[in-house]
Amino acid sequence: MTTARSRVPVRLLASAALVAGVVGAASACGDEPSAYVLKAQPAPASSAGGAGWKEPSSYAYTLRSGEGERSLIGTFRVTVRDGKVSEAVGLDDSGRRVVKELPDQVPTIGALLKEAERAEREKAHKAETRYAADGHPVRITLDWDKAAIDDEALYVISAYKPLGGTAQPNG
Repeated sequence: MTTARSRVPVRLLASAALVAGVVGAASACGDEPSAYVLKAQPAPASSAGGAGWKEPSSYAYTLRSGEGERSLIGTFRVTVRDGKVSEAVGLDDSGRRVVKELPDQVPTIGALLKEAERAEREKAHKAETRYAADGHPVRITLDWDKAAIDDEALYVISAYKPLGGTAQPNG
């Protein structure tokens, strides 16, 4: 008599291993692999940030802003000079619309941190800031009222680069 073995367990195990490998690899990917999460802490504007990070007067960064029904939705490449946004380029349709119609709405990183600090002071339902190893924020998540719809904000900061003198940002 010949015994037939089902291949289902082997396929199931192979599929599970594949899924685990993909999920593990995807979770290892990211802009800031050594990031950590802190609740927003009130701090002076000149020293706001994690791990002793001090916002430089000139830098460039990419901001992806979304969630809720806020005026600042889109992706932007932002250049800050002397503590103020000197250039903002919309990188998607929403970002280009904001830059065209509301250019003064594109914030510095310091302004984003102040918003997170205000949310914490005002006891928002959620006010979390995730920082890179060097202390600059990489993700700010806000939800002002748990019961409210569309009051959330998500800011993802990437490609952060301090600028010196008249250097131009890359990217």
